[in-house]
Amino acid sequence: MPRTVNPSDFKDKRKDVSDHEYARTIPCNQVNLAAPFHWLALGLHDFVRMPLISAFYGLCFMAAAIGIVLLIQWQGTHLVVLPALVVYMLIGPFLALGLYDASWEREKGHRASLLHSMKAIGRNSTSQWAFAVLLAVCMIFWMRIAALLHALYPSVQGAPLTEFMPFLVIGSLVGLVLATVVFSISAFSIPLMMERRVDMMTAVFSSFNAVRSNIPAMIVWAAIICGGILIGFATFGIGMLFTMPILGYATWHGYHATIKKKHHPE
Repeated sequence: MPRTVNPSDFKDKRKDVSDHEYARTIPCNQVNLAAPFHWLALGLHDFVRMPLISAFYGLCFMAAAIGIVLLIQWQGTHLVVLPALVVYMLIGPFLALGLYDASWEREKGHRASLLHSMKAIGRNSTSQWAFAVLLAVCMIFWMRIAALLHALYPSVQGAPLTEFMPFLVIGSLVGLVLATVVFSISAFSIPLMMERRVDMMTAVFSSFNAVRSNIPAMIVWAAIICGGILIGFATFGIGMLFTMPILGYATWHGYHATIKKKHHPE
């Protein structure tokens, strides 16, 4: 079981939370229900203050979304939707690294640069790629479950809705559980790995603990993220130019508000 750092350690400036111990849980703060909207406001402020960086990463997200839309139209089948979204969900966190870095630089009082933000992918790359593999395994498992349920659908075209309903309910419940797990382990993992250079398991345990400890606020935050992604796809990817950079910056502020710092000043 992962070890939780004793909160009393934060009462002494000289006692820092070690960033070199493997597979532990870094404590989190309690955030209120309105906190995600504050993070979003801070993200919007960063978006306006860093137009070049925002435009670059926004264009990257937009290009990926447009590619998915075109792929679905070209294939003419809904069966490519899930694999395409899986790819997008794997690409997204690594693109967001640059946005986290830019917000971090502004937070430190430095001038954020596009080149510096692009180097963020090389910071703690071993843990970040290990996390990418973990996400890929989760997504592949999700796809296999979806394929299994699809294979069990009634084969007769025009079958009544009552025959499909059990599969739709089961599929929705399984999808909700898996989506909750993926969100919980990834909400703050990547910014934590980038800033604190912790191992993957520490980042996963800490993110999961932060989400579990702030369920109402995290439900709001997850809804905001889903809303931003839906707006992006509903506008054929063009909305991603705005929504994804703002969400990326906001995630960094949410991470800093939720995960405890190395020491707590008296």
